Amino acid sequence: MAQLYYFITVVSLLLFLQSDSYAEAGTIGVNYGRLGDNLPPSTQVVALLKSRNINRLRLFDPNPDALEALQGSGIEVVLGTLNQDLPQLAADLSFARSWVSTNVIPYSQTVRFRYISAGNEVIPGNLAAYVFPAMQNLDQALRDAQLPYSIPVSTSVSTAVLGTSYPPSQGEFSMDIDPIMRSITGFLAANGSPFLVNVYPYFSYIYDPVNIPLDYALFNSSRVVVRDGELEYKNLFDAITDATYSALEKAGGASVKVVVTESGWPSNENGEIATIENARMYNNNLVAHISGAEGTPKKPGESIEAYVFAIFNEDLKPSGTEQNFGLYYPNMTEVYHVEFID
Repeated sequence: MAQLYYFITVVSLLLFLQSDSYAEAGTIGVNYGRLGDNLPPSTQVVALLKSRNINRLRLFDPNPDALEALQGSGIEVVLGTLNQDLPQLAADLSFARSWVSTNVIPYSQTVRFRYISAGNEVIPGNLAAYVFPAMQNLDQALRDAQLPYSIPVSTSVSTAVLGTSYPPSQGEFSMDIDPIMRSITGFLAANGSPFLVNVYPYFSYIYDPVNIPLDYALFNSSRVVVRDGELEYKNLFDAITDATYSALEKAGGASVKVVVTESGWPSNENGEIATIENARMYNNNLVAHISGAEGTPKKPGESIEAYVFAIFNEDLKPSGTEQNFGLYYPNMTEVYHVEFID
């Protein structure tokens, strides 16, 4: 009888884990931007991340010092290509193979690469047409390398790719880039790769403060702000994410998962909006939201993967708020505290 009870219990647990009622907690990482002339060595940065139980990191380019420091750390990495490399990556498979040989293969045994991103925020723009063929060549080069694990290839975009984002169910890619986005979406769907998008409620708010409540942008609203059919939204982050899912569906990518490669709030240089208190509030609420298991209204119970922008204030970025998105000053003292949930 005891054996029968144990069998029924195990089977019930397995069925629960496979059911829609089971929700998996999301995962949070950080962006490691390096546009500063006073940033600490990468070895110190990796030690700082480990001390904070931060196990996922996004690199915008394959910096050798950073990759060396990450070896054996257990930190998983989203690795980007330089935007200026996209034309050659798109046109020349041998260049893509050389890129993989230089930047991925030497570290593949000691660094876990989650994704390779072909550029960052170049769609729409002059480099947009190069993204899809660059993704194809990078994917082929990774397959040719016969690594011990597969590394999905994608690209990271801003929400400027959305021609429509409100309400979220009407989310759709802009008509002028629709052919490019359909090609990319088809590639992602065929390969089981995610769509990487940078989600900034801060920018949405400052461009339309009349119609967007600040508490809605900061995850602080206790009331439903947007009703979209049966879906109810209390925060702008979820609304933007679900608008992206809707756009993917319309482009043939209903199976494609969204990964938020950037999200954050500046702590200075914009009056009463870009303040330390608002930045602390937004990023702590973001981490709590991602680390929970509720998902978004359109994707309830589905885990969210997101990366806070950024580790440091970077003094070589454009002046103003762009220099003030960091969780830390370059001397590695906190701008404000964010509680990362292990």
